[in-house]
Amino acid sequence: MTAPQTLDRAGIALRIPHGGSMCLLERLEGWDAESIRCTTTTHSQADNPLRTESGLLAPNAIEYAAQAMALHGGLLAEEGSAPSAGFLASARNVKLAVARLDDVAGALQIAARRLSGDDRQILYEFTVQAEDGRMLAEGRAVVVLNTPLAAAA
Repeated sequence: MTAPQTLDRAGIALRIPHGGSMCLLERLEGWDAESIRCTTTTHSQADNPLRTESGLLAPNAIEYAAQAMALHGGLLAEEGSAPSAGFLASARNVKLAVARLDDVAGALQIAARRLSGDDRQILYEFTVQAEDGRMLAEGRAVVVLNTPLAAAA
């Protein structure tokens, strides 16, 4: 059985290691072996877990993109497998066009495209756009997969 082309928030939460309010994506719009597109309005929610007294600052767009990358990995994984451990190792060439995300009207459009990788790390490029197509953030990110974190001393 193949993974579905669209998912709601509950379906997304089953495929990424982010639970509860930290699951920031609300809808998978489409994907293939190299790319993924998602939407969300969680950036405008007052109880967004990344929000500070200053609002939801634009660098948090990287987390939205990272969750899309995690979902992409989950969709490519063997059916029924648990979300894989991974972490964002670097974000490069990041360009932010706004200071805050919480005052952006409408849904955020999050897209990621796999540029290269193997079973240990993947290089993605990502964009976060406003519903009207305005670019909010873009860059590249390296995701390191299946790497156990060092045990606490």
